[in-house]
Amino acid sequence: MYLSDDQTSMNPVACQARVGFVVIGRNEGARLGGCLLSVLREEAPVVYVDSGSSDGSVERARALKVPVVQLDAATPFTAARARNSGAAWLREHKPQLRFIHFVDGDCELTPGWLPQALAAMAAEPELAVACGRRRERYPDRSAYNRLCDNEWNTRTGIVETCGGDALFRAEAFAEVGGFSADLIAGEEPDLCHRIRKQGWKVRRIDADMTVHDAAMTRFSQWWQRNRRSGYATAQALVLRGRETRGLLRHVASNIFWASPLCWPLWPLLWCRIFLRKGALEASFLTLGKIPHLQGQIDYWISRRHLIEYK
Repeated sequence: MYLSDDQTSMNPVACQARVGFVVIGRNEGARLGGCLLSVLREEAPVVYVDSGSSDGSVERARALKVPVVQLDAATPFTAARARNSGAAWLREHKPQLRFIHFVDGDCELTPGWLPQALAAMAAEPELAVACGRRRERYPDRSAYNRLCDNEWNTRTGIVETCGGDALFRAEAFAEVGGFSADLIAGEEPDLCHRIRKQGWKVRRIDADMTVHDAAMTRFSQWWQRNRRSGYATAQALVLRGRETRGLLRHVASNIFWASPLCWPLWPLLWCRIFLRKGALEASFLTLGKIPHLQGQIDYWISRRHLIEYK
């Protein structure tokens, strides 16, 4: 890990002049417009990376005068590949930037977040990633949205990973080669793992960062999202299982509890989760063992493709 002199002494105001945004999306519709407007308010360089949208997303971004990178469909689309392409565009066109803020196209940046994140970067030269609280825009519209909102509410302080929305120190991002472009999910834990191995730190700040619109109203969407998570967990076990605690236990838990032989024991699992998280999480985390195992099997039999839930 190398820290230049001006990085260690930069104040938040100076930092703000050296940040660029990468927004990624695929058929996000009107949500993309809200996302781009929220980022443009920061008066910083922005690039939008599109993964084969057919809903006018590219035209919507260009109407806002945002540069667009369109990914070639000949290579499978992933969020990781899109973020890497956006970071590469910023490096080429804005080489003076020291920070890259990634934002998913179904999210909007919360006013006042960026100065807090940059202040954390200025205060800790060893900090590679700063993230905050992502909130659901409509948590009461469905149980699935509520589950997402609860999922985003993780602990603050030095943590192991971030989500898709986060501020990165460009030096640290480049040092490890960015995201692993072939991962269809779980790319953030993988990247943060490699970053932490180089001596950098990841911090979650106690501040609102983005507003997310999961727009999950159907059971099938929830199922696909959990299947995607199971795929990522199995892949993570292969990539870094010996270096990350809990991955083997997580995979084994899905295999055990998803087995029909164990379904009679589900009330025990439900009660155990209920005591910690309540009835909503207990119900869906218990049932979620099945799509998680399905996703793991998808990975083990090498069915390599994009798994979307929207």
